[in-house]
Amino acid sequence: MFQVPNCQDDALALDRGDPLAPARSHFEIPGGTIYLVGHSLGPPPAEARRKAAAALDAWQRDLVRGWNSAGWIDLAERMGARIAGLIGAEPGSVVVTDNVSVNLFKLASAALGLARRPLLMIEEDEFPTDQYIVAALGRLQQAELRRVPTGEGIAALKEGGVLIKSVVNYRSAEITDMAAHEAEARRNGALIVWDLSHATGVLNLALCSHGAQLAAGCTYKYLNGGPGAPALVYASPEISGKLSTPLPGWMGHAAPFAFESHYAPREGAARFASGTQPILSLASLDGALDVVCGQAPEDIQTKARRMGAMAIRRAKEMGLELLSPQDDARRGGHVSLRITDGYPVVQALAARGVLSDFRAPDTVRLGFSPLFLTYAQVWEAMDILGDILSTHSWDAPEFHIRAKVT
Repeated sequence: MFQVPNCQDDALALDRGDPLAPARSHFEIPGGTIYLVGHSLGPPPAEARRKAAAALDAWQRDLVRGWNSAGWIDLAERMGARIAGLIGAEPGSVVVTDNVSVNLFKLASAALGLARRPLLMIEEDEFPTDQYIVAALGRLQQAELRRVPTGEGIAALKEGGVLIKSVVNYRSAEITDMAAHEAEARRNGALIVWDLSHATGVLNLALCSHGAQLAAGCTYKYLNGGPGAPALVYASPEISGKLSTPLPGWMGHAAPFAFESHYAPREGAARFASGTQPILSLASLDGALDVVCGQAPEDIQTKARRMGAMAIRRAKEMGLELLSPQDDARRGGHVSLRITDGYPVVQALAARGVLSDFRAPDTVRLGFSPLFLTYAQVWEAMDILGDILSTHSWDAPEFHIRAKVT
């Protein structure tokens, strides 16, 4: 059983026995920085920079020939195959393309064609973009939209529609029981489109084992693919052949260079590719996956939970209100605290070298990305937070100035 450290020396002892410690050397993080925002934007591994540079070199050297000589044409599927191994998905069931919003739209639209009734459902605390997408899709498809209370999505599946649901809640980090939801969906002729954005690369997801059929998720958080890196689409072989994408593009065509007037979809998840892929971003992701795919998912999940447990105990000692589950098995890779003056607190932390993020109106999120963070850094970050709160140094005027990105 994990013993939460009582002092920084205990945290240092954990670092000495950390099986993920060698991965830290791959990341390029400025000195003096404790990066607790890996759940929002992962930092760059050196491999990502090298492969992005190599793609630029190939562009200069080969020009249009790079699609063949550098293998650009297959890069989205190759990245999908690498990610499939991380998330426990079947071969051919993952492709990397577009962004999460577009992919959720495509999958939910396709799922409506298979669900028992034209009903779209989403819980009230879902990530705002997911709510915007499902509302717009409902209007376009003339499908009923139902917003259900938080935690009641599983009960709503008895209606037989399509539920959009995050595996890890963006605010609280609470983990959803995927297997229970999927079992209920199958009993009622419903389908679930999973949002994996805060789960991929930090949880041992095992999509196939849990019965998941459809999912989308980003690659720029725990996978460290870079700002705006393209997203993943997962469609299980069980149903992928029955799905029709609402955005049929030539890269999802069975024979794109036949230039046929009528659309014929590719096999598997590749049918959800649409336009020309962002090769430089995919190359960066390829390099990042060289680091991520070399680690055991079980070790990543275990370390994230342990660092979260450390932060939770320290936060409780400070009298802070927790928004995240204390049970490690129910919590993803970040811990959320309710702090009334959260925005200036986050700015004060940044001034001390601790990068975290703020979500309105009063949530401070601390992300624990296991590949580059150390236990000692988590201990030090909580020391700094405690000092900022006890001295009220967060109340300096400069910390109240709002930036566009929080």
